[in-house]
Amino acid sequence: MDRVALLRRMMLIRSFEAALALRPDHGFQLFSSGAEAVAVGVCDVLQDDDQLLCSGRSIAPALARGLDPGVVMAELLGRIAGPNRGKAGRGHLAQPSAGFFGAHAVVGGNLSIAAGVALALKQQRKPGIAVCIFGDGACGSGALHETLNVAALWKLPLVLVCDNNQIAISTPRSQTLAPVRLSDLATPFGIAGTTVDGMNVISVREAAATLVANARAGHGPGLLECISERFFSHSTATRETRSAKDLAVARARCPILRLRFQLQAEGVLNGGAVEDLEGEADAEVVRAIGFAEVSPFPDSAESLIDVV
Repeated sequence: MDRVALLRRMMLIRSFEAALALRPDHGFQLFSSGAEAVAVGVCDVLQDDDQLLCSGRSIAPALARGLDPGVVMAELLGRIAGPNRGKAGRGHLAQPSAGFFGAHAVVGGNLSIAAGVALALKQQRKPGIAVCIFGDGACGSGALHETLNVAALWKLPLVLVCDNNQIAISTPRSQTLAPVRLSDLATPFGIAGTTVDGMNVISVREAAATLVANARAGHGPGLLECISERFFSHSTATRETRSAKDLAVARARCPILRLRFQLQAEGVLNGGAVEDLEGEADAEVVRAIGFAEVSPFPDSAESLIDVV
């Protein structure tokens, strides 16, 4: 495990989203600032043959999976250099050839699709597994329970990851979901369920590694709950409903600072190493924006391409 690489990837996601948010053409976005450790920790244990699916909060999962930042930026800005030629945007960003089966803007919409991907991999006797990252709001959907049931019955190579940022748009998770731990939803189906601190990328990675290895070995699905924080409002079009005090408490748990301070205390990062990492991330984002900006917008004929 390369902890510096984990830190570098989280920094890239934070820098990418910050730069995108400053642009007047950023469009409707759902940012992952504060929850970078969930996507990075999970994706660090995936292999090339695996497929990742996620909710509409797709920037962190896409970048953590290894998609080129320039290509991702192009898609978000509606340019044809994006993997979906600028037509999918954040809500349906996908690049299966790179192990990113894609995002789905409907809450809980990718859960049953993830089960289908896992079933296809199993039937085709391929070595890969399917992993789906979704928010705590999706735990109230029937699709989750249906997916858990089918996945358990058929021992699908599937790992479901709940990025529990404890608030669904503006509704606290405690007001909508009865279980003390959302991972307990797996228990009636005989599925392994684990809850970890989603602000600790090492804890996320270790828990994900166990469930992924179990699914890869043919022992069936797993459910991982990561307790995270969302540093900003639900979306770029949604007002913040939490108090300044609550936001300060959330931001004090920053996963990037947590790992950074740990590595500095251990002497892994010395001198200007942190500044170098931040500079590398910012430079990569500048490159990504430049790549996207030189790509044209799709013309009107594109609206009829890829439509079935």
